[in-house]
Amino acid sequence: MTSVVGAVEQSRIWSHPGLGLHAVVDAAGAVRLGAPGQDWACLVPLVEVTATGHGRTWSGERFIATAIGDRLAYRDHETAPDGRGERTTIRLADPVTGLAAEVLLETETGASFLRARVRLVNEGADPLRLESVTTLTLGGIADAEGGLDGLTLHWADNDWLAECRWRQAELRDQLVALSRSGPGPDGRGCFSLHSQGSWSTARHLPMAALTDRDGGAWLWQIESSAGWRFETGERQGTVYVALFGPDDAHHQWQHTLAPGQDFHTVPAVLVRAETGGLDAAFATLTNHRRTIRREHSDHRALPVIYNDYMNTLMGDPTTERLLPLVDAAAAAGAEVFVIDAGWYDDDSQGWWDSVGAWEAAASRFPGGLQEVLDAITKHGMTPGLWLEPEVVGVRSELAHTLPPEAFFRRGGLRVTEHGRHQLDLRHPAARAHLDEVVDRLVGEWGIGYLKLDYNINIGPGTENGAESAGAGLLGHHRAHLDWLHGLLDRHPRLVLENCGSGGLRMDYAQLAVAQLQSTSDQQDPLLYPPIAAAAATAVTPEQAAVWAYPQPDQSLDEIAFTLTGALLGRVHLSGFLNRMTEEQFDLVRSAVSVYKDVRPEIATAHPFWPLGLPGWEDGWIAQGLRGARSTYVTVWRRESGDDGPADTYRSLAVPHLRGAQVHPTVLYPATGDAGAEWDAAEGRLTISLPRADTAVLVRLSATPQAPGAHAPLAEVRPRP
Repeated sequence: MTSVVGAVEQSRIWSHPGLGLHAVVDAAGAVRLGAPGQDWACLVPLVEVTATGHGRTWSGERFIATAIGDRLAYRDHETAPDGRGERTTIRLADPVTGLAAEVLLETETGASFLRARVRLVNEGADPLRLESVTTLTLGGIADAEGGLDGLTLHWADNDWLAECRWRQAELRDQLVALSRSGPGPDGRGCFSLHSQGSWSTARHLPMAALTDRDGGAWLWQIESSAGWRFETGERQGTVYVALFGPDDAHHQWQHTLAPGQDFHTVPAVLVRAETGGLDAAFATLTNHRRTIRREHSDHRALPVIYNDYMNTLMGDPTTERLLPLVDAAAAAGAEVFVIDAGWYDDDSQGWWDSVGAWEAAASRFPGGLQEVLDAITKHGMTPGLWLEPEVVGVRSELAHTLPPEAFFRRGGLRVTEHGRHQLDLRHPAARAHLDEVVDRLVGEWGIGYLKLDYNINIGPGTENGAESAGAGLLGHHRAHLDWLHGLLDRHPRLVLENCGSGGLRMDYAQLAVAQLQSTSDQQDPLLYPPIAAAAATAVTPEQAAVWAYPQPDQSLDEIAFTLTGALLGRVHLSGFLNRMTEEQFDLVRSAVSVYKDVRPEIATAHPFWPLGLPGWEDGWIAQGLRGARSTYVTVWRRESGDDGPADTYRSLAVPHLRGAQVHPTVLYPATGDAGAEWDAAEGRLTISLPRADTAVLVRLSATPQAPGAHAPLAEVRPRP
């Protein structure tokens, strides 16, 4: 199909009806991605590349308007079926450098998301030193008539103990109008976020969104455990978005392509919701995440996990301390028991800077660690261990016996951070060491669950010969993902939890392989609700591990509060359950039983937020899951930060059930005094929580259901 838009003749070579996007090529061979009928000038080249000696045509903070991107010309394209969708490859070439680009666009039938990757090949005669490459670009998000005034920008700050903190601002507040009389010149600045170092999400989540006043939304995600960056800015009175992996300016990434060599960018995905705003966009992104991850039975089984760490043993396990917890966890209904940090600690100077060998500490387990593992399996639970595989303590023997090339180095020196060295998993000795460790733990010890932690930010990366630090980091992370795949190939029933001091490496490069994600190390139950409620923006609900750490010194309200927050994700139970009164323990068992009733729907449900995405200080917080048979809503009431006690009642929007005669049932805590009323005409649920610092889980279903309509509680009591 050929058309003339903005005085430029164009031919369509690809289209996606669900996104309302076309890829078009002009008479000069330039290819752009945008909506039909848009002014060519507002669109962005399909691929933007900066390379040493080939920078930008318009200098500033932006990494668009590149000389190579402007020269890349259409060569050919092809589309082929691919499972549930199709794959389109668009090929471009730069006549000056000989750089060829293959843009892979992956779609799914009936779904409004687009996943992109780019392969660059040097077909020229000279080496080319890359400094930045886009994975996906899109221009013309807002038409020139409406401009930027109706758009809101959403992004998520992320930090240790304070993950998934979504913020929003009017886009025009971030991108200042440079002319009052019209669109004006393109600016030199933009709104951009980027990662820093080896914690991919220690600053921000690798995603953001733009919403309009009519309920439309664009949402994007970059799938990288190494460097990433995105930018959005004004171009000819409209908005563009450009998504990147690592670059030179922010990640010390350069990649030299010799003639004949190629480079693959990190993947990125773009989601479009015509209506329904962020809730609809996140539902689509949840589907995409389920599509790209490795198949594993854990995604359907969702076993209840007890972990001895949080607010309990805190890295100080012994046989004497663990056995009562094992009994109590089993009696509560746990199906996995994880011995967290410290099980290898047999060093008088402490374990932090001596880790690496991963052998059980004889002083902690006089009868051997196997005694505890056997106790776990006798209760029918799967034994698990904490492991931090990528690091070696500076006092570990391995720091001296492994070859220097097996570690991260910069300037010829081994990198040290917080008493640890970092393994480079591209080196065969590093990988062989970790393969031996895991095969021993799983094959000989019978471990079925590994919590893989990562507690240092090693900086920009490692220099191996002439490679840049950022290229070394990307290479290591790709080798790390390959290593994880290898573990699961050899041990297909093994479950891997991804943890980076909580949620500091919470990206879908990792989560396409690992089965679970630790959402936080937050120890304060009153600070966890905004993290737990927003976790489904970063990870599918069935992968979102949320701590529930009831304690014997807590009131019944406090116990129910911490347990309720985990019931729409993955329960990570902790706490001294063995010291509880019968009434306290029954409250724990009841929560686990409710979870087992709800979990069959979690793996296919879609998240939504009846009060909007939570703020860190919000007094009321709500998160829901829209399942195939029922809708579930968790509501937390905390003391208001500024206005004294919060109101007793809060009305929540549940628009997908508007007009339906559904019945609200308080599932947990069933013995509390929370109330729930449904207004079918308005599609609103009114929750009453008479006291602050309480929470409730409600089910909305087509038929009334008794609060206790789930599996019976176990009759086993823990040892005192």
